[in-house]
Amino acid sequence: MEFHQYFTNIDWMVVGGYLLLTTWVGHLLKGKQSTIKDFFLGGRSLPWQAVAGSIIATEISGVTFIGVPGMVYAAGGDFTYLQWGIGSIIARIIVGIYFVRVFYEREIFSPYDYMGNQLGEGAKRLATIIFQVGGILGQSVRVLVAALALKVVTPLEFHHCIWIIGLFAVGWTLMGGMRTVIWTDVMQFFLFVGAGLFSLFWILSQIDGGWSQMTEVAGEAGKFTLFNLTTDPAVGFTLWVAIIAAPFQNLSAFGVDQLNAQRMFCCRDANDARKAMIASSGALLLTLLMLFVGTALFAYYEPMRMAGTEPAIFNEDTNAVFPVWIVTELPVGLRGLILAGIFAAAISSLDSILAALSQTTLGLLKPKTDKDAEKRRLFLSRILVLVWGILLSAFAVELDSLRGKVNVVVLAFGMISYTTGPMLGMFLASLLSPKAGVKGLSIGFALSFLMVASLRPDFYQILLNYKVITFDQALQWSFLQDRNGELAPTINTVWAWPVTVFITWGFGVLIPQKKKFP
Repeated sequence: MEFHQYFTNIDWMVVGGYLLLTTWVGHLLKGKQSTIKDFFLGGRSLPWQAVAGSIIATEISGVTFIGVPGMVYAAGGDFTYLQWGIGSIIARIIVGIYFVRVFYEREIFSPYDYMGNQLGEGAKRLATIIFQVGGILGQSVRVLVAALALKVVTPLEFHHCIWIIGLFAVGWTLMGGMRTVIWTDVMQFFLFVGAGLFSLFWILSQIDGGWSQMTEVAGEAGKFTLFNLTTDPAVGFTLWVAIIAAPFQNLSAFGVDQLNAQRMFCCRDANDARKAMIASSGALLLTLLMLFVGTALFAYYEPMRMAGTEPAIFNEDTNAVFPVWIVTELPVGLRGLILAGIFAAAISSLDSILAALSQTTLGLLKPKTDKDAEKRRLFLSRILVLVWGILLSAFAVELDSLRGKVNVVVLAFGMISYTTGPMLGMFLASLLSPKAGVKGLSIGFALSFLMVASLRPDFYQILLNYKVITFDQALQWSFLQDRNGELAPTINTVWAWPVTVFITWGFGVLIPQKKKFP
């Protein structure tokens, strides 16, 4: 079925109007852009409420808005994903209380600047490269998810959808740097909340029996299961993961990953940055809302499943469930507004990572220091935004080969597993072990990367897709198992988060600096 036929010219006018409005607002609020401090830190003048909203909007992105309803709708889907909120709240409090304090002790632009001050320039370079690898891997998946929604409502090819999102993201970032990024994020935050609430109540109004019918159907299918107490190491969404492993991932994501940390540096002072980080825990409420949307969709489509008339695309990719419902069931105009929110979410996530990648790359360069140095650095920053926009979009196109083989929510978290632990390990080394050596940290990162690669099927699936290795070789070279002809983990990589933290940190301590850097 060609679902894009449901999307009318009026819907497209709404989408275009919203994107133009967002662009206009971002332009009005961009402020002066005369220095890299203005471009990358918003002049350190942004209110903490806006920064908190920006963190939430970036964290939610298209992965949560589309992927979470699809994940709940899928066979075996439930609320266990929400358990990770325990580790998320713990981490945000720690970051707000302890990490922010050291970040505001001197004028720096990123956690990697702090690592460089503590451990030397080599540590800063290593941390920056690790961040950039993780940024490309993780954010490419988010672009992929939002492109799926665009593909549902247009006759465009999938890779064209990705490039359209990339084009807008580059434009928004170039227009006003972090000020534009944050204020457009705030608009996405309010649209997310409104669209999620509206969708939930609309679906319930279309179900005979409303809320009670939804809870009955979903309850019988086990959708409301929240806690998973299994000790099977292959299962990711368990209470033990939430308590033991998730805090490490979130400490890295919110305190060390420049994608989120850069927002803290935009606040007026450490106190405001602390408020913004802790207040961003509100993202869990939006995640809960989208879990209910997925549950309502499950109940709504139950008659079709029973009759065998469920859209075929749901069997191919459950992440299409919410976009398909939007374009087929909502009135003209409203569907355009909600789809506009999904597109804007993808653009929001992408422009955020572009700003972070550009800033960290600039931090590795050593331009001349003369009266025109600041202008050159600002110009170079904009060039870097463009370059990274092209590279990240191109990588997202390549990742399309995995679509349909891997759950995108799991994939999004899995991709960052390669860098999450090492990044936090390096930061803890700079904070608590200032004699740690870059050579040891590099060895720790390499071993951590290989460890995660051996635990996840993604890397081997890519090699299989390009016929570089055989299925049997993938089983021999990894800790994976054969599950009905598919590669499946025996140990979930969430357990690699704390392990790789201590591997990286430990090798840094075991192989210390021979002498203190100048």
